[in-house]
Amino acid sequence: MPTKTMKAVRLHEFGGPEVLRYEDVPVPEPKAGEVLVRVHAVGVNPPDWYLREGMKVMPAEIRPHFELPLIPGTDMSGAVEAVASDVQGFSVGDEVFGMLRFPGFDGRTYAEYVTAPASDLAIKPAAVSHRDAAGAPMAALTAWQFLIDMGHDEPSPFQPFRHRPTSIQQGAKVLVNGAAGGVGHFAVQLAKGKGAHVTAVASGSHEAFLRELGADEFIDYTKTRPEDVVRDLDLVLDTLGGPTSSRFLSTIKRGGALFPVFFGQFDPEEVERLGVTVSSAQVRSSGEQMAEIAQLLEAGRLRVEIDSTYPLEATQKAHERAAQGHLRGKIVLEVA
Repeated sequence: MPTKTMKAVRLHEFGGPEVLRYEDVPVPEPKAGEVLVRVHAVGVNPPDWYLREGMKVMPAEIRPHFELPLIPGTDMSGAVEAVASDVQGFSVGDEVFGMLRFPGFDGRTYAEYVTAPASDLAIKPAAVSHRDAAGAPMAALTAWQFLIDMGHDEPSPFQPFRHRPTSIQQGAKVLVNGAAGGVGHFAVQLAKGKGAHVTAVASGSHEAFLRELGADEFIDYTKTRPEDVVRDLDLVLDTLGGPTSSRFLSTIKRGGALFPVFFGQFDPEEVERLGVTVSSAQVRSSGEQMAEIAQLLEAGRLRVEIDSTYPLEATQKAHERAAQGHLRGKIVLEVA
């Protein structure tokens, strides 16, 4: 019998958006513990373009090796087409969403069909579109695992100890840097849902949007440096992280915490002197946590903001949009 084929986006080499090829490939078959999903929408995330570029963000000596060609992508929403015999809890026709096989680069969601570990999936809320559902998994799970519950015992590759989310108490003062982006806009909502007083940092064009999400205060970083005007915070979630994250140490009160999503360099003596905890985490796939996020989405207590959408065949344009930066929410690929 002829092999069934589907459309997918693959990398045959590393480079800019132009290396993303839209082509015919075989439809995968689910293995033990997996389901086959007909993909309706795909979330685009930073690891997707890091992979496309050959993981240049990592030092050469620790970059993983990849067998080309490969299909990028981790986030998706779709409908179950087939179920392995050992899988329980999902049936053909179920609408599901999730982040697949992360950390790692074997999600393969930039395609019309994908095999997905059942443990990575949750039932998509009926009231939420596939487009919005596809925008949630990695960004919402990152905010959730930093702020609410890790859900696993694996340390981040950036630190030797396990990240432990701080308990956000009613009235706690929380600042979210990069608040309009994928992780940031979920973090604002989750912190507010815990009763925190939330300060959002983003460019001025996002102020009204972030106040709609619940931000109590707003700082336009293009006009004001947050470290110059904010003090006595209980928690800073720096969704940008990296080498400039240490500037937030002075904004945090003794006993508070700084959570950089992309870990940077910190002076341990300064951190100890200030009495501040600095901790990072590595987001991991979790169908159980996706189910909790689904409940918030269904109840209208969590909202997915979509920056822009592109058809799967225009994935190059989606990556070009990502390279421009200043995203509000998520970029999503829609699969015909």
